[in-house]
Order: sequence, then C-alpha cells, then structure tokens
Amino acid sequence: MGCLLAQLLQIYSICLFGRIILSWFPLAPGGAMASIFGVLYTITEPVLGPVRRVMPSVGMIDLSPIVVFIVINIVSSSICR
Repeated sequence: MGCLLAQLLQIYSICLFGRIILSWFPLAPGGAMASIFGVLYTITEPVLGPVRRVMPSVGMIDLSPIVVFIVINIVSSSICR
C-alpha cells in the first residue's frame, strides 16, 4: 500500500513538472496544449496555491513547486523503504 502511494506521488510530481514546462511557452487558447495545461493546472493548483500563499515572494520566481517537490520526495522515501 505504501509503495502504491509513493508511485502516485511520483505521478503527481510528473504532472507538476509538466505544468512547469508548459508555463514557459505561450499557448494558443483552445489548442491541445492549452487543454493539457488546463488539466495539469486543475490537478496541481490545490497544492501549489496554499504553498504559494505561505511562502514569501522572490521577485518573478515562483518557488512553490520546489517546496512541493521536496515534500513529495521526503514523503515518498519515508513510505516506501
């Protein structure tokens, strides 16, 4: 059960990584990539939003994904040894 949760967290981190990469490129509204970004945004924003509100801003750089990646890695490594 624990390793299944660790695998789900890894899938979530891939979704988070995809959101980060797609945010670097301009996306045409209504396009396929915009749809994918919308799904990734819907999946990842419930976690990133609260982290972003707690963290101090560092100019134009959003550090909340880094914090979420660190937490995911810590939780994954502690559940499945």
